[in-house]
Amino acid sequence: MSTIRNRTTLLAATTTAVFALALTACGPDGSGTRSSGPETGSTSRAASPTASAENAGDTTDGGATGGTAGSKNPTGSGSASDAKSASGSGSGSGPASGSTPACTTKDVAISAGYQGGPPYTHIVLTAKNTSGHSCRMNGFPEVQFLESHRENVPAVAKSKPGAPVVLSAGAPAYALVRLSDGGKDADTEPVFAFSVGLQGSSAPATVKAPGAEGIAVDSTKWATGYWTFELRNGADDF
Repeated sequence: MSTIRNRTTLLAATTTAVFALALTACGPDGSGTRSSGPETGSTSRAASPTASAENAGDTTDGGATGGTAGSKNPTGSGSASDAKSASGSGSGSGPASGSTPACTTKDVAISAGYQGGPPYTHIVLTAKNTSGHSCRMNGFPEVQFLESHRENVPAVAKSKPGAPVVLSAGAPAYALVRLSDGGKDADTEPVFAFSVGLQGSSAPATVKAPGAEGIAVDSTKWATGYWTFELRNGADDF
């Protein structure tokens, strides 16, 4: 029993000595490293997910911001391009209507001729551009046949053309004018000259009536068509 007890005591002493030696070998620095290491590691591990989350957040925000910036930049340049294209397109179509000046009675030479044979119920007005530049014939001729009737001859809506009538230099435009139902009777009056105004022009032109005997007009029947490049069947039947 004594021998066993002594061996147990010796084994315990040896174990204690070995453990103490191990602690002595690690020393305070090793102990510090061991104690601070896990804390730092723990902090790093705790910080890493947080940092990853923050980084992920930055990446997401950066991606969204980058996407927004990317969207703004193309949109901005696209809008500028579209605006330039629209402006260019507008400028290209402008001369056909908006930017072409209106013809005045100084720009065109207006004459009148019979349309058809007797009885003469209609005349055709011809306006030839003598200005040397393009101009636009607006609406219909403002015709006044009689001093006693100062209002313009009314226009027939169906004769209105579908596009602006822009005359190049030397080109003509036409307008059909109804005088009466035909012949001379108590309801007609003779006219040898009359005035024609252009919409957009303040001064009317004096136009000589065709024929030596002039024309017979009826204020209850007269009407005018719009200016057009050519007379059209249907639209100018009135």
